[in-house]
Amino acid sequence: MTFSIVARSADGRLHGVAVASKFLAAGALVPAAEAEVGAVATQAHVNLAYRSQGLALLRTGVAAADVVAGLVAADAGRDDRQVGVVGASGDGATWTGPRCHPWAGGQVGDGWAAQGNILAGPQVIDAIRDAWLGGAELPFPRRLLAALHAGDRAGGDRRGRQSAGLLVVQRRGGYAGTGDELVDLRVDDHPDPVTELGRLLDTHTMLFGKPDPATLRDLAGPLADEVAALLAAAGYPVGVAGLDGALASWAGVENLEERLVVGRIDPIVLEHLRRTAPAGRVGG
Repeated sequence: MTFSIVARSADGRLHGVAVASKFLAAGALVPAAEAEVGAVATQAHVNLAYRSQGLALLRTGVAAADVVAGLVAADAGRDDRQVGVVGASGDGATWTGPRCHPWAGGQVGDGWAAQGNILAGPQVIDAIRDAWLGGAELPFPRRLLAALHAGDRAGGDRRGRQSAGLLVVQRRGGYAGTGDELVDLRVDDHPDPVTELGRLLDTHTMLFGKPDPATLRDLAGPLADEVAALLAAAGYPVGVAGLDGALASWAGVENLEERLVVGRIDPIVLEHLRRTAPAGRVGG
């Protein structure tokens, strides 16, 4: 019912799962990941216990292939299951039970495993593999999404489309450094879920991505005057809080607080401010 990829970044700091299926809310069932430990995808006749059990084994240093072997050996329903695992190092591993609906199978390599069932054919996994291997220059979440897109374009789930999910973990990579979930996005029921997942990732990156120090602009001179006028037009006059304070108040309401740097401004924040401030009131 599903195709997925589990993977690890080249530096081992990120782990993730991307999944799509003709099944309601596959992203709620299939993926699990733990920062600097590994990732698991359970599919076909999902066994939710695989997620916690697989991560527990990975946490103790068990290799991905041995994790898969242990999970399926202890499961009387293994012939109907499919699972992919990647750990903190080494090759990924995958299992496809002999009773999974065709086409079903998977492939593995260093730091990744791709698997699927009820697929249009083996070309789906080939496409996921090729996109993953060819996407090393992409940010890790986008590399996972590109692999999922490739599988979708190659035919994906032969029954059609319904849901997709993307889970990426990194130690203290979550909101304000208070958790490890760098990206946790789901499209539960949609006619084009992988494309919609891409839109959500774009929005997530805009709101929660960290600013690029090379692109930050100093809040001084004419730029500071422009930002102050835009903030005033949006209802956040500089006043006693100063420019940084007014910008922080506005950004908090716009959910852009993760992109703030005192004394400077992220071009993404500046563009959003220019786009959303009431133009008629600027400089009025």
